Amino acid sequence: MNFKFSFLIVLWYNSLTMEIGFLEYKVRNGDSLSSIASRLGITGEELKLFHNSHCQRMDRIWFENLNEVKSVFVPVQLRTGKEKEQKRKNALPSSQASDSFFAKTYKVSETFENPFEPSLTIDYSIDLDVHKYKNKNLHIVSYRQGNFKTNSKTPEDKMSELSIACMKSIMPIDFTLSESGKITGFSDHKKIVNTYSAQRKDLDFFAGEISERYMNTFEKNISDEKFFLQQFQSTLLFQTLFPKMDWFHKKTDWTEAFYFLQNSFPVECIMGSEQENEDQEHITTLLTGNSAEFYSLQELKTGTKYNEPADDPVSGEFIIQYTTHRKNKTLLQASATVSLWRGEESIQKHTITITQG
Repeated sequence: MNFKFSFLIVLWYNSLTMEIGFLEYKVRNGDSLSSIASRLGITGEELKLFHNSHCQRMDRIWFENLNEVKSVFVPVQLRTGKEKEQKRKNALPSSQASDSFFAKTYKVSETFENPFEPSLTIDYSIDLDVHKYKNKNLHIVSYRQGNFKTNSKTPEDKMSELSIACMKSIMPIDFTLSESGKITGFSDHKKIVNTYSAQRKDLDFFAGEISERYMNTFEKNISDEKFFLQQFQSTLLFQTLFPKMDWFHKKTDWTEAFYFLQNSFPVECIMGSEQENEDQEHITTLLTGNSAEFYSLQELKTGTKYNEPADDPVSGEFIIQYTTHRKNKTLLQASATVSLWRGEESIQKHTITITQG
């Protein structure tokens, strides 16, 4: 007899509402707990727990063999392992870049901590406009940031104001976003340089030799396309906000290079991934990693690798958490923590929280 039709439907009455929550399978010769469970796409332990939660106390199953057992309760909603995996994939963001992944506006909060200085928190907002680039497998990300606050206060010192004004003068900046989801370059680098040259006269109210020297350095830095791009790519913000989209679908450990410090060099990390709340409206994807390469703190700070192994190497830890909407796949919130350790001593910690709205 066909397995599917060998079930007898059991009706469960609750407050005059009839719900079919399970089926009663009549045990046949040769059946075992595992053999029945495998045809249902679940484990023997899962089937045992389900049966025991629905049957009378005296009819509970405790062993793999089903001697003396006449029937087993099984769930109505039967899903094979393949169906479960497909359901999981459908609930997660696409493995390729999509403009629907990003919201238009995010609020950002970054905190920098080390044992030798007071902690510093910087809050700001970012605006994104993401659209497909014509005739290419690329997206263009128009990026703008503003509304800066330092430790909950608007920066009032002259150099902070000048720095913000210089960046504001070239906003928005258009980046290219690869099919994998990572920022790969500027859409039009010359436009950035020309925009600053045209806007610089509006910064003349920052008078003085120091301000003039800063603006000259800023112009030199943005003119170096490779250096200026790395300034963005190596930030914790960009590493978190623009993930490789296949991170959401990883099922085994892998290696990934991350910047532990801005304007340094990337360090290989061994990463792992897991999902939570898969049956709820929002899904959480947690990535955790530890450095697989070891350098001195001086190497990381200067961005220069020495020829010899470090005498006093530091280790690094990367933790990133994404909350995405199950239905429209939009990124609702992302948070990340980067920690550097010397043995068991924490020497630097940088956290960021990016929230839609």
